[in-house]
Amino acid sequence: MDRQAIQERFGIIGTSPLLLRELDRARQIAQTDITVLIEGESGVGKELFAQAIHEMSRRRHKPLVTVNCGAIPEGLIESELFGNEKGAYTGAVERRIGYFEQANGSTIFLDEIGEMPQAAQVRLLRVLETGAFSRVGSSKVIKVDVRVIAATNKDLGREVQAGRFREDLYYRLSTVVLKIPPLRERPEDILPIFEHFLHRFAQKYNTAPKRLSEDARRLLLRYRWPGNIRELRNVAEQAVVLHRGDTLTADDLRSYLRGVTASGVNQGLVPVGRMRSENGVDSRERELIYRALLELRLEIREMKEQLGALTARLGAAIPQANRREEDGDLVIVHKTEPEAYTSLIEDVPYEIEAEPERRPPVTKAEPVKPAEEEPLPTLEDAERRLIAEALRRFEGNRRQTARALGISERTLYRKLKEYEAES
Repeated sequence: MDRQAIQERFGIIGTSPLLLRELDRARQIAQTDITVLIEGESGVGKELFAQAIHEMSRRRHKPLVTVNCGAIPEGLIESELFGNEKGAYTGAVERRIGYFEQANGSTIFLDEIGEMPQAAQVRLLRVLETGAFSRVGSSKVIKVDVRVIAATNKDLGREVQAGRFREDLYYRLSTVVLKIPPLRERPEDILPIFEHFLHRFAQKYNTAPKRLSEDARRLLLRYRWPGNIRELRNVAEQAVVLHRGDTLTADDLRSYLRGVTASGVNQGLVPVGRMRSENGVDSRERELIYRALLELRLEIREMKEQLGALTARLGAAIPQANRREEDGDLVIVHKTEPEAYTSLIEDVPYEIEAEPERRPPVTKAEPVKPAEEEPLPTLEDAERRLIAEALRRFEGNRRQTARALGISERTLYRKLKEYEAES
C-alpha cells in the first residue's frame, strides 16, 4: 500500500515533510512485530497511526484492541489488562478475560501509557519480555502472542528522570519511536484539514457548503492550535452547525477559537512553536520565557513614556537646584539623596493627571516659592487623593478609573490593597 492510499484510507491528511517522514516509518515497521512508541501532543492523531500500523500488518484480520490507560482506576488496571479469577478481590463475582487475552494474535494499543501506575508497569514489562502473565488471583501462566503499540503525550524521558516511569519499561517500549508533529509545526496542512472537515460536516448535517474568506484563512494560520487536530475538527463542526451564511470570516471564527481576543490572536505574542529543544530546554519552557520577556518589554516601554510625561509636567515638584534643561528636555540632577525620588518610577501613572491648576507652570525667570501657609502635598498623598477622587467620579468603577488615570487595572488594584493595609 503506497503512502497516498494509506492517507486516504485512514484519513491522515497533510503534505508536511515532518508528517510524511513519520508515515513512511510507520509503513516500514508495519509488517514486523516490533514494539512501537508513538509520541505527540494531545489531539495530533496518534490513534490513527496505531490503526494504520495494525491494518498494514499481518495481524490485520483480528481487531485492534485499544486501552486508555489514563481512564482506568489504579486499583483495577491490572485486572483490566490481565484479567482476574472469580473472588480475586471484592466485587470479582466472575472470571474476567483481560485485554491481553482478547488481543492474542492481534495488536494491543496502550494509549496514555505515561499514566500507568508503577505496579502495573512491572507486570507489563514481564509480558513484553516473555509474552506470559497470570490473571489476578491465579497462579496459572498464560502465554499470548500480542504486538504492543503504546502512545503518550508526555515526555517519558523526563518521567523516567522524575521516577514516575520505569526506565527498563521505557527502553523496552521505545524500540521504535514515532514523533507525530503538532499542527503548529505543519502550517501547510491547517487549511486542507479544516476544509476537509467543513465538507464532511456539511454532508453530515445536510447544510450548505461553507467557504473561507481570506481574513479567515489568515486567522487559522496564525492561531497556535493548542488542541491540534481535535480542536480544529471541533471548530469546523461548530462553524458548520452554528453559522448561517455560506462564507466564514475571521470574526465568525474568532468566537470559536480559545485564546483569541477581539484584537487578534494570542494577544499579539510572537509564534515560538517551531523552536526545537536544544541543550535539554523544552520548547514550551522557551515559549513561557519569551512571553514573559515580551510582557516585560511592553511594561518597560509604557513606564518610560509615562516617566517622560511626568518629568515634563512636574516641574514644581522638583527643586530648581536639581533640574536643568538640555536641548529643550528637562534633566533631573540628583544632588540630594537618590532615594528621595525612587518613588517617581512607581507613581508615574498617577502624577500625569495631578491637578495642574494647583501647580502653575514654573519658568526659569520666575521660580515658584512654596506657599508657607499651605505646604505642598507629598507625592504619596497627591496620588492617594487623585485615586479617591477618580473612584468617586466614576462611582467606584475600577476599569473606568484606571483608564482615566492612564494606568492598568492591576496597578490600581495593587495600590488600593496597599492603602487598605496602611489604614
